[in-house]
Amino acid sequence: MEDIFQYADDLGPEKVIEIYDPSVSLKAILVVDNVAAGPSIGGLRMATDVSKEECFRLARAMTLKNAMAGLPHGGGKSVLFGDPAMPAVDKERLVRAFAYAVKDVADYITGPDMGTNEALMACVKDVNGRSVGLPREIGGIPLDEIGATGYGLNVALQVAQEFSELRLDGSAIVVQGFGSVGQHAARYLATQGARLVGVSDSHGARVAPSGFDVEALLAHKQAGGNIADYAAGKTIEAADLIAVECDVWIPAARPDVITEHNAPRMNTRVVAQGANIPASAAAERILAERGILVIPDFVANAGGVICAAVEYHQGSETQAMATIEEKIRSNVSAILSRAARTGATPRAVALEIAGERVRRAMEYRHTH
Repeated sequence: MEDIFQYADDLGPEKVIEIYDPSVSLKAILVVDNVAAGPSIGGLRMATDVSKEECFRLARAMTLKNAMAGLPHGGGKSVLFGDPAMPAVDKERLVRAFAYAVKDVADYITGPDMGTNEALMACVKDVNGRSVGLPREIGGIPLDEIGATGYGLNVALQVAQEFSELRLDGSAIVVQGFGSVGQHAARYLATQGARLVGVSDSHGARVAPSGFDVEALLAHKQAGGNIADYAAGKTIEAADLIAVECDVWIPAARPDVITEHNAPRMNTRVVAQGANIPASAAAERILAERGILVIPDFVANAGGVICAAVEYHQGSETQAMATIEEKIRSNVSAILSRAARTGATPRAVALEIAGERVRRAMEYRHTH
């Protein structure tokens, strides 16, 4: 049995709810980590192998992410046990049952995540009235369609040029996890002159030292293809993608893909964390010792939740993109400046700043 309390500290979690409804085979977990700054926002993740530990760690990442971005929201996360490839009607039934189960948890606002999408967020809104990442037709800003998280990664890497030898124009980039985040990151970075030289999805990995045609690869994926059956490039083992020589390596899939065991194999200048909790603490220490700049997840990939918060407060798509640009540019610059000045890692600096903000909010609200 997982002991959630081993992860508890002065910030949270505030509540952990386990949900089971045998009538629809619903098994889910909701963690509301901290709501001192306002109601929590966090995605609903669907996979067969999610866990309570993963849910808590992701909820804490959202607390830090929202605090770092200066949003009036705390952090939460939910996970739903199931195959995201199940028939759409069964998936909708599960998500509606989940939304009903959490209808009285007023301090949790559901967003899309791995395995869920805008249409399913519309189902949540229909059931309990609290969701973000909605379709345009019902007032949403479809963050996956506009690539909010990928756009934020692009901004973060633009700033990183000022604090490293990285130059995006002509740079070589690897994207691990070519879903929505990875695809949009590749698309935005291609406009900066970057070459996508390595890419993977859940079906396989390929490399092309001279660079893939990003638009053609996107069209292949949107037509239902996968990386394994793409014609260009050369197939490699997925585990070997970490060793591909590049300037920027972007994890954009599941947690814990960079570990103390494979971190020594990385051959890059910068790791821009598009996924949440993609690297262990030990791995990041190894990368720091090797002089590899790591832009932490809850700073670099905040574009999605910033967009979601703007939507929740009835802002426009134009406002959302401008806010992503402003907040991520400011935060990455502040963190990398302090890291350069003090010798601390960017993550240590970001944790200090975000933690201070959450604790100040807790003092104002007296929620704990």
